[in-house]
Amino acid sequence: MRLFLLPISTRRTLLYCEKLHEKPPNQRNLFDKVSIKANETWAAWEKDDKAIGNWKKKVTFYGNQALKRIPYEEWGLKTIPALNAKRKQDILDGKAKYEVMFPGLFLQKDKVPGILESWAMERQAMHRKRLIWSVVIMPFTAPFMLVPVIPNLPFFYVLYRAWSHWKALAGSKHLEFLIKNNASPTPNPSSELDEVYTAGLMYPTREISRAAPRPTREQAESVAQVVEQQTNGGTEDVMVLQRWNGKLIAERFSLPDMEVEIERAVEQVEKSIKAKEELIEEKLELEKATAAPGKEAKDHLPKEVMESAFASERIEKEIKEEVEEKAEEVSQKAKQEK
Repeated sequence: MRLFLLPISTRRTLLYCEKLHEKPPNQRNLFDKVSIKANETWAAWEKDDKAIGNWKKKVTFYGNQALKRIPYEEWGLKTIPALNAKRKQDILDGKAKYEVMFPGLFLQKDKVPGILESWAMERQAMHRKRLIWSVVIMPFTAPFMLVPVIPNLPFFYVLYRAWSHWKALAGSKHLEFLIKNNASPTPNPSSELDEVYTAGLMYPTREISRAAPRPTREQAESVAQVVEQQTNGGTEDVMVLQRWNGKLIAERFSLPDMEVEIERAVEQVEKSIKAKEELIEEKLELEKATAAPGKEAKDHLPKEVMESAFASERIEKEIKEEVEEKAEEVSQKAKQEK
């Protein structure tokens, strides 16, 4: 089984598990059949223009907005299949082989075991608690069955959330079982991931990235060094993955489902970083408007703390400038070769 650790920023990483081969129809259990039917129904509703008041499209629109709010960590854990008796025994016997791929220039190899352990352990209690609450709430949604025409949407939503928390919990337990039985996935730094990450930082769009020459190893190392410098010794959280780059990574490894997971994770991390920056700015602006001159908290903070608080804009600008310089060098070199 192949896992991927994909840094979204210098502090946050997405875990993705490559899907096992899909079971043939005659080997699918009831759970598989229900999941497939639910996906097919949802896809059909998204295209249905004939429903009264266009309610099916509205339901899928607001439903998709709600799904975007589910943390990317939960989605990542859900990609790991639940353990069954056979796979447990294969792990104990050393027959089941696991590897974890990651961009070695953008994620240090010695950090991989710790990241896997945190993914396995940190969210178990939360998913277990929310699974229980979802099951408890489910009976209270029964009265909505009396609404004519429209299905009992509250019930199905709570049912979905219960399933989602169970799936994430099962994925984290699978990972925990590997770690506790000394069968942790073998770290495998990927030069292909280094290349795609570098292209995402060097070029502004997917189209330009496709048309441009593939980054060399020297260019990849240079870009990774620039990112490391912008973290100010690890104190700053710097984005290393672009939303549009998810498609290129998914294509490189022939994993179409990975694209959605990457785009969702990038969007959530971007919003989180931006919200933190805005909160700091709002607090300082409020204090500036209410405090007496020379009495503001920032006047008593060390210079390096203030620089760190507002470093993100500077970091983004510096990275953009250095990356543009690298892209210009590549462009000039390509013209000379022609």
